[in-house]
Amino acid sequence: MYEYTAIADVGTTLIELLGEQMPDIKDSIMLISPGEIETTDNVLLSMFLYQINENVYMKNQNVRMSESTQWQKYPPLQLDLYYILTSHPSGIPDKTERTKQQHSILGRAMQVLYDNSIMKGELLRGTLNQNEEDELHITICPLNLDDITKIWTTFQDKTYKTSVCYLVTPVRIDSYQEKKTIRVTSKKLEQSYMVPKGGNM
Repeated sequence: MYEYTAIADVGTTLIELLGEQMPDIKDSIMLISPGEIETTDNVLLSMFLYQINENVYMKNQNVRMSESTQWQKYPPLQLDLYYILTSHPSGIPDKTERTKQQHSILGRAMQVLYDNSIMKGELLRGTLNQNEEDELHITICPLNLDDITKIWTTFQDKTYKTSVCYLVTPVRIDSYQEKKTIRVTSKKLEQSYMVPKGGNM
């Protein structure tokens, strides 16, 4: 069953993937809003879930039969998750070297997500992996400078840092809603006859 923890499970999946592929900074990769990061925090790479939408293309699915054939289950809620990936400065004194390090970390993280743009099987955490067909698709979500600036304005007193936005989909959460159905046990057929005009049967 796709539990309500699916959104949290996606975050765990992404952070663990980046940590496994970037072991040198594993402890500095966090699922956190850039607005919550303090100068004393040891964060070099952050992923922040900034928007959740319902996937309209997968919305109108048919109801499913539950284990009891008398009940039909409503289809799962299908979600699109939008993340912002940001590299943060370290304590390197030289500003150029510090910026180069940020760009290198961001580039490596993008490489990892590109190489794992379709995640399935043992890479999925929590309730995301319910059957062999389950998979998450990770793609860059292009935003213009105005859109991404609007996101950063919500992080009060935080200087803009180069960021990349990603779409992760489909994320499913099962519905507990069911409706009872009545099985057809018999069928009655009625035969009708047409009487021709001016004539009798």
